[in-house]
Amino acid sequence: MSDASGFVDTPPTALADVLGREQVMDVGIRPLWSPMPRVAGPAFTVRCPPGDNLMLHAAVHRAEPGSVIVVESGDLDYALAGGNVCAVAQRRGVVGFVLDGLIRDVAEAREHGFPVFARGVIPVPGAKSAVEPLNVPVRCGGVRVHPGDIVVADEEGVVAVPRARREEALRGALAKVAKEAGESLDAWEEAHRTRIDRILSEKGFEV
Repeated sequence: MSDASGFVDTPPTALADVLGREQVMDVGIRPLWSPMPRVAGPAFTVRCPPGDNLMLHAAVHRAEPGSVIVVESGDLDYALAGGNVCAVAQRRGVVGFVLDGLIRDVAEAREHGFPVFARGVIPVPGAKSAVEPLNVPVRCGGVRVHPGDIVVADEEGVVAVPRARREEALRGALAKVAKEAGESLDAWEEAHRTRIDRILSEKGFEV
């Protein structure tokens, strides 16, 4: 499994600045309870066809501890998981779910502190009949996610870091965080105003 150390201390905003829009999931993939802790780990990927959640239920028994289970779902009409599935995943060391779909029993996930990022909640469970391969590339929130990509998620959003860009992304994001931490608001404001005024001037704007 890819090592995700360092990423849990790295905000998605800094990673997004390094990686660009294409690695950031859309606004519909959001934390389902608050305050949501940041999660980071290698993706264990799952594909569930419309109305069926069998493979997510299979994945919770197969994903390695430290994984983020990432699911491509075929619909927004049925729940992919409920409270017991979240509890078992948490007990097995899965650090969170990132689902392009829905869950139910969100109160139980919140009570146990299990992070779930998804499109929403519905009380209707899906069926369990469709077999799909596990750990193959999936699309979640508009982003192509491969097994072992590092997924970082918190209240600011969800970023998928390609395995091949792991070191580059972490290095760049941490450098950005360090730079911002060492800059006072006064210094930032001065530099920001200078930059904005320069852009406005270049575009012919006059006060």
